[in-house]
Amino acid sequence: MPAKAPPTSQPVQTRQPVQARATLIGFTAVLMWGALALFTDLSGTVPPFQMVAMTFAIAFLLMATKWIWAGERWTRHLRHPPAVWLLGVGGLFGYHACYFLALRLAPAAEASLIAYLWPLLIVVLSGLLPGERLRAAHILGALMGLAGTATLIARAGLAFDPAAVPGYLAAAACALIWSTYSVGSRRFGDVPTDAVGWFCAATAVLGLACHLAFETTTWPAGAVEWAAVAALGLGPVGLAFFAWDIGMKRGDVRLLGVASYAAPVISTLLLVGFGRAEPSWRLAVACALVAGGALTATFGARITSRQARA
Repeated sequence: MPAKAPPTSQPVQTRQPVQARATLIGFTAVLMWGALALFTDLSGTVPPFQMVAMTFAIAFLLMATKWIWAGERWTRHLRHPPAVWLLGVGGLFGYHACYFLALRLAPAAEASLIAYLWPLLIVVLSGLLPGERLRAAHILGALMGLAGTATLIARAGLAFDPAAVPGYLAAAACALIWSTYSVGSRRFGDVPTDAVGWFCAATAVLGLACHLAFETTTWPAGAVEWAAVAALGLGPVGLAFFAWDIGMKRGDVRLLGVASYAAPVISTLLLVGFGRAEPSWRLAVACALVAGGALTATFGARITSRQARA
């Protein structure tokens, strides 16, 4: 009888480039989110929930175009357990609803900083995933990124007002909802990214309902504002969510969490580049902290891992 061949390591070797590619795809979502502030600034005075309805409708049409091109049935990606729908729609719509509520009930700087705890929470919660191991380098990198974000946001200082506690709680809910949605997506790794198209459709419908209930319709004025709305739906609110889903399901969740702190830095760089904001020392410090945090999480974790195996 021939001797049994030794166990092959091919699955591990194959998994590494797949994970690296998915991580890179996930990071394109961070790049697109960096353009969110610029496009929003160019889109005029469209009310928040109306903007949600318009942009998420475009995102759905983007995925629907893919289905038509591929000759797929539109209903194919509708059949998922209730938990998948709750996570998907709750993540997309819940985050935006709580964020707008936070900005209404609390000062923008404080609310934004609390909401931007979500990358740190992604790093922390990733330790609960099967096969994932959280290292000190990941936490340190995320904290450095948070410090960089705080440097950008807190231009005029922070003053937490007790009267704004409901707004702070809404901002904290933002961070918890998005981090739970992101890490939870890994738990449903067998659900295709196409399902996010239907989550976008449901979010658009809920956004429209909230708009009709609480807002006055204001349409974009002129070609530039309409183009900005279209760009939001195609990029930061469209392709970005599909790319993020791929990154969360098959990429390095911890590294993507740390890298997410690049979004506000990219946002500020774009605003400065287009003359919508002034350059400052805060931007340079934030860039250094976010870049340092990403390097710490990447190489620090690798060094620690090699030492553990030695």
